[in-house]
Order: sequence, then C-alpha cells, then structure tokens
Amino acid sequence: EVQLQASGGGLVQAGGSLRLSCAASGFSFDDYVIGWFRQAPGKEREGVSCISCSDGSTYYADSVKGRFTISSDNAKNTVYLQMNSLKPEDTAVYYCAAGLGSCWEVVYDYWGQGTQVTVSS
Repeated sequence: EVQLQASGGGLVQAGGSLRLSCAASGFSFDDYVIGWFRQAPGKEREGVSCISCSDGSTYYADSVKGRFTISSDNAKNTVYLQMNSLKPEDTAVYYCAAGLGSCWEVVYDYWGQGTQVTVSS
C-alpha cells in the first residue's frame, strides 16, 4: 500500500522556522520525484518545491526561493522541507506528492494528507 505521511506543521510567528517531513512507503522511493504543494483558503493549490530522489535535482517556486530548502534522506524514504523566514502569506495546508519523471515534467500519482502551517504576524 502506497502511503505518504506529511507532518511537522504548526503555528509559528513570522520570521520563524518549521521543518515539514514527508515519509513515504509502498513504492520505489529512489525512482520518484517528491513535490510539496500548499493551498490556502480560497486560493488555488500552489507548487512550492520538488526534489528528484534519483539525482537530487530541486525546484523552488519564486515565492519561497532563498527561504525554503528541500532535501531527501533516501535511507529513510523521507523528504524534508525546511522553511525559514516564514511569512503570514506562507499560511496554508501543505501536501506532499510523489510521481515519476523530473521536477519539470511529472505527473503526481500519489498524494499525502495535508499538514497545516499557520504563520502569525
């Protein structure tokens, strides 16, 4: 059974940090691309970051470049999203997803449940 378990969300003040984790099981992790998405109330889902677990290539949305860092621990089948210098506009439910391809051409087959990130001003 394929599972993606996102965790690490919470309430933090502006300027603070959080680290999200996406623990995967049930598929060949090393072959997949893992992406992080977010959706704020009343807004469309936004792609935040992505990492290829095969070659380590990464992608960041302009809105998070320089503040967020994505990494993978293939031994633990886990992808992390380190979020620094958080802003109120980062408030959203964050989801991780897995798919085959590259960060620039991927169809996400599997989705995890979301984890809430709330940044207070």
